[in-house]
Amino acid sequence: MLSGKEIERYDRQIMIFGREGQEKLKGSKVAVVGVGGLGSPVAYYLAAAGIGRLLLIDEQEPELSNLNRQILHWEEDLGKNLKPLSARWKLERFNSDIEIETFVGRLSEENIDGVLEGVDVIVDCLDNFETRFLLDDYAQRNRVPLVHGAVEGTFGQVTTVVPGVTKSLREIFPKVGKKKEKFPILGATAGVVGSIQAMEVVKLLTGIGEPLLNKLLIVDLAFNTFDVVELR
Repeated sequence: MLSGKEIERYDRQIMIFGREGQEKLKGSKVAVVGVGGLGSPVAYYLAAAGIGRLLLIDEQEPELSNLNRQILHWEEDLGKNLKPLSARWKLERFNSDIEIETFVGRLSEENIDGVLEGVDVIVDCLDNFETRFLLDDYAQRNRVPLVHGAVEGTFGQVTTVVPGVTKSLREIFPKVGKKKEKFPILGATAGVVGSIQAMEVVKLLTGIGEPLLNKLLIVDLAFNTFDVVELR
């Protein structure tokens, strides 16, 4: 049940999906895999929405060149904190009513089942398809929805994979190249795409609206274009 404080805090969104929808958010656990450019706005807005438990997964430390887009990490975190711990510290102070869990390390075939056990939705905020496909395999095996996002430069893309309903990530992207060591990215691009991913999670959990099922949203913020590609 929602406390009086929570009813007041989430009043504006309860107007959209009611107390029942808010209680669904409170009773859910969402994994944010990658706490960088995409993971920062995703985690912020999911915490703001009142997701009951957030699991933050990453293995890296923040670097100075991250700070143009990774807004959960500050100058004082450089060389001192790993990304999940840096993010947890802020989010616990942003919303004390939710639980923040962390996993510091790299997901693998050996540990993924244990790390993601009990998760209701997985959010792909990664920068490589090797780990994305690992998430996809887990999602298919355990029937867990997966919200995919990717950015580069002023471009971004989002789709939501629901096992048994949509194509898998491997089917959508059958041929991918190797990860670039360094690629251009503007912080606002990650902010927009991450916000869309967070909205996909809220839609999945509350039932409002239409998630991007068998649809790939492609944005180019340099020219304000938003295109939806049908994947059937």
